[in-house]
Amino acid sequence: MLERRAAVLLFPLILSALPVLAQHAPTGAGLRGRIPDLFRFGDCAEPLCLNSSVNSASGHGDHYLGSTVAGTNNLLGFLSGAIGTAVASVPISTATSGVSFAFVGGAPVEMSNSAGPIFGERVQTLGRGRFLAGVNLTGVDFRSVRGVPLDNLAFTFTHQNVCRTNPSWQPGQTCPAPTAADTALGSPAFENDVIEVNTSVDLSLQVASLYFAYGLMERVDIGVAVPLVRADLRGGSVARVVPFTNPTPHFFGTASDPLLSASTGFSGSATGLGDIGARIKVNLGGSERGAFGLLTEARFPTGDEDDFLGTGEFAMRVLGIASARYGNFSPHVNAGYLFRSGKSITDAVLTTVGFDQLMAPWATLAVDVIGQWQVGTNPLVLPGPVTFTTPSQRKATPTNIPNRNDSLLDGSLGFKLNVGKGATVMANALVPLNKGGLRGNLAWTTGLEYRF
Repeated sequence: MLERRAAVLLFPLILSALPVLAQHAPTGAGLRGRIPDLFRFGDCAEPLCLNSSVNSASGHGDHYLGSTVAGTNNLLGFLSGAIGTAVASVPISTATSGVSFAFVGGAPVEMSNSAGPIFGERVQTLGRGRFLAGVNLTGVDFRSVRGVPLDNLAFTFTHQNVCRTNPSWQPGQTCPAPTAADTALGSPAFENDVIEVNTSVDLSLQVASLYFAYGLMERVDIGVAVPLVRADLRGGSVARVVPFTNPTPHFFGTASDPLLSASTGFSGSATGLGDIGARIKVNLGGSERGAFGLLTEARFPTGDEDDFLGTGEFAMRVLGIASARYGNFSPHVNAGYLFRSGKSITDAVLTTVGFDQLMAPWATLAVDVIGQWQVGTNPLVLPGPVTFTTPSQRKATPTNIPNRNDSLLDGSLGFKLNVGKGATVMANALVPLNKGGLRGNLAWTTGLEYRF
């Protein structure tokens, strides 16, 4: 009885504190500000800027900056956005008990034998006055972006079209004023020089989530999830100037010691509060053979987006739930919509189809196929091919990362083990079934929950 009274007092306090936590999310350059370090090879502190000695001598030191940061579709913005979207997609297991109760004659009666799904949702609620507390740990090492391995990213940066055709122009001279009739990329010839960069990125996330759920009414559960996130980001790049002319005005090093290649790298980590979630689930009615429910969950931007601990955006998902039970087999279907404020991540249509199967009185198998289908125009768009028009027409592709939809489809396989006295241990593996977005080969989750 004491625990139930504590739960009734705890939930309003937590829910009222969420907006305050969101307003005080930390800010700063963080890990996101380290992404440009993958492309800093000179000493002028700008991405793809050659050494200051090159810039002062010939004015060519910053002629590749536009390929890196110009416009809305640039490579630095893409990499930062892809990581931020991946953080938003790290799963948190269902904060609902595997065992539900109803009160018959004033006494709680267990209504389900299966320990329930892990990432799917079923209709059954805890039962009035029942309380659930749990903690789980999820880890993922990201290995690819849109199907391209993160340790084999390739980028090609092209020169700005800063000088127009002028037969008398010589390297080291100031470029003449352009004329409207002379806009060819590749003239003078040094504009055909490109910088090729091979990049390796290693990103891992560990998320420890503490969650609570309470049976507010016979058919209504409320819950909250508080994640603690650790992000580790490492990267390295090797750049190579591919000259079209000899000698070329573009190089690393100094004029007395010009170098056509250079390397760079960095590492960093951050730990802190993630995006807190609050939810309510309503059992709309039915029977064991078929029941329907509704889930609403809000995620508050309490995590620091600059350190990839959160998204920096409010999100809300609304799910319709259908579930049934046929002996020891309990299928479920979820469908709904995920709204995200801001413009860095799109909304999504959500689908989950799966089942949980009681394999023994103490063991449950949980299987799900989880979809997150992108809605609208993808904000993570890479720059298109660059066309050189002289001395011959040809194209340079900025990267080996394709422009494609970032919808996510995952398969989930896990087990729940009842270890007695209301405690359940959980272990799960989540594997990608498509190549959208930034993905790991496996996301693992393990946890412990206790109901009373």
